[in-house]
Parts: sequence; structure tokens; C-alpha cells
Amino acid sequence: MKQPNRTPERADGREPREPREYSIGELARELDITTRTIRFYEDIGLLTPARRGQTRIYSPADRVRLKLILRGKRLGLSLAESRELIDLYNPGTDNNQTQLRALLGKIHEKRSLLEQQLLDIRVMQQELDEAEQRCLNAMQKIHNK
Repeated sequence: MKQPNRTPERADGREPREPREYSIGELARELDITTRTIRFYEDIGLLTPARRGQTRIYSPADRVRLKLILRGKRLGLSLAESRELIDLYNPGTDNNQTQLRALLGKIHEKRSLLEQQLLDIRVMQQELDEAEQRCLNAMQKIHNK
């Protein structure tokens, strides 16, 4: 009886290393996104997988890049901003300080924007409260006539 294909266990008892290649379906399942999303990122040049015929083959670096794109999205970064930050990655040159400084700048920008939006929301709520009270007062005057 043939044994099912399994990744061999490592002699040191640790989990086996991650595969060196990923299919589009594997990445989509792992990251809980659609294959269409991955193809879109490829179409706009954020990902450049290798190809074997029509099959896309993603490397561990492609996987990391995709995870960074998704993290940037969660932080509110545009795809252009994510591309800019990812493209700053240059291992060995400055310990990625340039990339980290740029990311900190984006974080500060997003935080500042959110703080302004919160202030705008509070002002809008106050204006709505005042408008509501004016309406209620006007209705009360009409009712009392």
C-alpha cells in the first residue's frame, strides 16, 4: 500500500521548512484572498511570479511581498504607497533604515489623517445634535399652537 505524500519530518523534531514554491491557489487560501486579487497585484506589477507554461510559480519572496501588500492595505496605505515602501527594501545596505523611516512617515501621516477625521466626525455630530434639537423645538411649537 502506497503511503500518502507527506512532507518528511526533520531530524531535530521541528516542523519542516516551508516550500520554496507556491501556487496561486495555495497563497490565496493561506492569506484568505482570492486568486483574482493576486492576479490584479501581478497585473499592476506588484508581484512578478515565475511561470512554467501558464502556471504561476510564487517564491517565498513573492509570498512576503504579498503579505506586505496586505499589511499595507490594513494600515490604510494605497497600493502606490505599498509599492514605494516595498521597493525601498534593500537588504544589507542600511539595515532597511530607509524603508523603516519611510514607513514611520506613512504611519504618522495616516495617524494625523485619522485624528483630523475624528475631529471632523465630532464636529458633525455636534452639528447634527443642534439641528435635531432645532427640529424638535420647531415641532413642539407647532404642536403647542
